[in-house]
Parts: sequence; C-alpha cells; structure tokens
Amino acid sequence: MQRLYRKRIIVGVGGGIAAYKSAELVRRLKDLGAEVRVVMTQGGREFITPLTLQALSGHPVHLDLLDPAAEAAMGHIELARWADLVLIAPATADLIARLAQGLANDLLTTLVLATDAPVALAPAMNQAMWRDPATADNLQLLQQRGMRLFGPASGSQACGDVGLGRMLEAAELAQLAADSFQRRALDGQHVLITAGPTQENIDPVRYITNHSSGKMGFALAEAAAEAGARVTLVCGPVHLRTPDRVERIDVVSARDMLAACEAAMPCDILIAAAAVADYRPEVVAPHKLKKDPASGEGFVLQMVRNPDILATIAGRADRPFSVGFAAETENLLEYASRKLRDKNLDLIVANDVANPDIGFNSEENAITVIDRGLQQTSFAQTSKGKIARQLITLIADRLNKS
Repeated sequence: MQRLYRKRIIVGVGGGIAAYKSAELVRRLKDLGAEVRVVMTQGGREFITPLTLQALSGHPVHLDLLDPAAEAAMGHIELARWADLVLIAPATADLIARLAQGLANDLLTTLVLATDAPVALAPAMNQAMWRDPATADNLQLLQQRGMRLFGPASGSQACGDVGLGRMLEAAELAQLAADSFQRRALDGQHVLITAGPTQENIDPVRYITNHSSGKMGFALAEAAAEAGARVTLVCGPVHLRTPDRVERIDVVSARDMLAACEAAMPCDILIAAAAVADYRPEVVAPHKLKKDPASGEGFVLQMVRNPDILATIAGRADRPFSVGFAAETENLLEYASRKLRDKNLDLIVANDVANPDIGFNSEENAITVIDRGLQQTSFAQTSKGKIARQLITLIADRLNKS
C-alpha cells in the first residue's frame, strides 16, 4: 500500500445509504499516507454529516459549486487540478446517470468534467437498479471514456433485497485505489537531500559563503518526489521554489544543516548536494568589525573546521544509502574517488565546476557517478532536471541491488 503515500485523492460522496462506509474509506486512505479531500453531493449530506468527514480527512468538506469561501481557498478548478485520483463512493444510479450525460449541475459532477485525474466509481444501489438496462448502458459509456469501476459486491442490502449492488468495503476500495497507481522506483523510501550553500557569520553584517545556487539539489528533490519518495530537503540560503510534495527545511550555517539532517533521521537515502563550508570563523564578532583608519594592514580571521555532515550521517549505525557530490576544479575523478572512500559513501557524483556551462548557477550539468568498486557511469551535458531524473533512477537501481 506504499503506493498511496502522499497521493492526492478526492473522495466523492453520493446520496446513498452506503455513504456511512465513506467515513471508514477516508480513514483508511489517510492511514495509508494519502492526502484526502472530500466532496459531497446534497444527497450525500442526508446520510452522513460533513463534520464527520472533515474530522477524518483533516480538511473542510467541499459542498457547493457556488461557495465564495471555498472558491477563495481551493476552488473547484484548483481542486480538479490537485487530484491524483477521484474516487466516488458511493456512486449512486442517479450520479452515474448524470456523469454519463456530462452534466455539471453540482460541485462533484463539475469537478469530474474539469479533472485530468483518473476517476473511479464504487457503485452502490438496489440490485434491481443495478440490473436495469439504463444503468448498464451508462456504466458502459463511462468505462469507454476511461472511468474505472470498483465493484459492486453481492449480498444483503439495506432494503432487504439480496444481490449485486452493495458498495465494496473500505479496505477493498483502498486496495483498488492503490492498484490504480503504478509502483515507482522510490515508493515508500525516505530521501534526505541537502542543497545550496551555507553561510558562516563573521559579524552581524558579513559572512563567508560560496557560489552554490541550490538548483541541482532542488532538481533532485523534485525527481525523488516524482519517483514516489517522501523527500526532506534541507537547504541553505537560496531563492528557489519548493518542489511539490517536498518538505523543506531552511538553514543557514553548516552546524544548522547538520542538526536539521540529524533531526530528519532515519532515512533510507541521503543525497548530499549542498556546498557546505569547510571552515567557519572561530569567533563571531558581536558587532560590525570596523577597519582601523590608522593602519593600512588587513586583519587575520582565525578559522576552525566545520563538522562534516556527509561523513557524520554516513558513519552512523543506522546509516542510509549515502550519495555525495564532489564539485572540483581539477583532478576531478581522483579527488572524487578519494572522497568516496574517506567518507564511506555508496556513490559519489563528480562535477567539474570549473566549466562555466555546468558549474555553479548554470542551468545544465554533466556528471560522472563513481561507486564503491570505482565503476564509473557518465551522464552527458543536459538540463539539471534531466540529470536529476537520471541520477535518481541510478540511485534506486543501486539501492535495490545493495
């Protein structure tokens, strides 16, 4: 069921007695890591209260198409774009008929027309209604359009009849929802990524830093999330948009970054793409340092070593699969191989930052990945987004083989 982790599922609740099962369905989807929003029809509200589903989903229930408050927050078009799956449970005969006709006379039917996400129906109705040719024709039409059918089951019904038409149980629907998603390379994995520079203060207005833009680390975070991972991105001072479905933790100094990484443990994979300052001033002046007008000399700044974040995490008893970066200006592969060995890494990514086309702040990159056996895999120059996806695929493959 890891395929449901962080999936965005809209549960549509139609007006049938089986709506009582919708509460359990929402709870199960949440327990399996899905993000759930609930949309109810007017009929659905007659069988179960929005307050119940709000408490279970953790979000206000969407009720009306023309609701100014809802439109100001997450309007129906934004809701349609948000979804990875729309699961209508229960899908009554009336609701199925309206969907077959392409009607948009309430929030749920409008959302179905507006979304590009897969739509699944969990039918719930009297056995005679299920057998009616009109219902069969409507379902056939909807399936031809790509909608999926979850059920129904056979058994005793609220009206006393016995036969097909019962809505599936919540556990079965949750399993079918999970089966709707293809398994991805990093499903169920927690990936910790560091990105960007660090800043080491000299005084309240000055600091030591480097030219790292954070673009490669952010591209890796986006690619890991696309591959199904839960991603924690610890980044130094950068001005980049946080990738969708990524938890971002902003830090300043190397020590801040180490503390944030240790707090985010345990993880399955560490990708240390940040350019961490090796040294920091031994003493941070409490006030701005003033130059001495009587002296033309400079001043000496005493530096001390920063903690080695990558070596610290890779040296833990619960060490993750550890991937480092070696940004070098000379002897690229030699220095990268040494870093791989010295820091106890599984992979090292060698990057020639002396080349302005693939260095700091560039939009493209070209890398060579070295493993413990010193086997090299090179990726030709292309966008950092594409390089990130190629690298995530390689990491997932090596993780599965380790």
